[in-house]
Amino acid sequence: MRYYRRIAAIKVLCLLLVCLLVGSCRGQQMSFEEYEPKSSLVVPEHPVTRAKYPFIDIHNHQNGEMAKEDLDKLVKEMDGINLRTMVNLSGGQGEKFQKGLQNMKGNYPQRFILFANIDFTTIDDPEFGRKAAEQLEKDVKNGAQGLKIFKSLGLTVKYKNGNRMPVDDPRLDAIWQKCAELNIPVLIHSGEPKQFFDPIDKNNERWLELKQFPTRARPPKQYPSWEQVMSEQHRMFAKHPKTIFINAHLGWLGGNLEELGKLMDQLPNMYTEIGAVLAELGRQPKFARQWMIKYQDRVLFGKDAWNAAEYHVYFRVLETGDEYFDYYRKRHAFWKMYGLELPDEVLKKIYYKNALRIVPGIDASGFTS
Repeated sequence: MRYYRRIAAIKVLCLLLVCLLVGSCRGQQMSFEEYEPKSSLVVPEHPVTRAKYPFIDIHNHQNGEMAKEDLDKLVKEMDGINLRTMVNLSGGQGEKFQKGLQNMKGNYPQRFILFANIDFTTIDDPEFGRKAAEQLEKDVKNGAQGLKIFKSLGLTVKYKNGNRMPVDDPRLDAIWQKCAELNIPVLIHSGEPKQFFDPIDKNNERWLELKQFPTRARPPKQYPSWEQVMSEQHRMFAKHPKTIFINAHLGWLGGNLEELGKLMDQLPNMYTEIGAVLAELGRQPKFARQWMIKYQDRVLFGKDAWNAAEYHVYFRVLETGDEYFDYYRKRHAFWKMYGLELPDEVLKKIYYKNALRIVPGIDASGFTS
């Protein structure tokens, strides 16, 4: 009897020990989303909170009809980071465009540029292209200095019969031709990062983002392939050589700069910008530096979502030679950044000279030579 009591006591002790160990381990368990290790690496650091030169942000989105106090706050934050001119790509069209223009440029004439947009809700109208081009011409006469095309074209814009409107749809030709005639650039966002179209598995670099935002996935049953959308865009660029196109987000080829370079060589009317894809440049500093120097006349500064503090990482990547520092958004980059330490003349072109050259009507008085 005493033997069995000892066995039972040992079992209880073992069970308690297991519970203690499990409880201790649970305190160490965490998800990938929660894991935020602090690097123990000690290297020279040169944080940059203000751009070396005044710059133009070619890719931003603001509510043009924001309250005056919000506009004042925005301009104060712009001053803090040396952002001289912001391009608001969400200008709208018609009356909406005019209201936004009157508010933003009426209060700060030299600080904002507004691009107009196209209304795709009437694409089944046989005269859609002509009418859209006419509306764009009116918007330009009212102050628009460019055209922004959102990613819906090529992904979700559809005819009433359910067929998708491709990026190179001939019905749109009149719009691109009008842009050439008016000498205004088209900043166009086509597709998404290729990883959004890929299987969501352990090999997908954007797995975390797709886990946090499942609707960003582009499964083949609902969407065309990445290759299809981007091919349509490239054909459209080639079809309209007199129109200047700014291919947003490095054309989603920031992770394959060699391929992007070939595209730049084939399409001299195509420019690009670095909004929301800085993480691609910051992880390949040697080749990215060579690439940016080679195509220095064709790259513009862009950020996309507004957050003044996040610009600091852009400045640090572009201006310094720092090593192994954090990006500002883990779901875009769980890797570290490295600085490109671009030459001053290249910085000036990316920060403002290229934009001054291709966007008409920007006040150049606030920029250095």
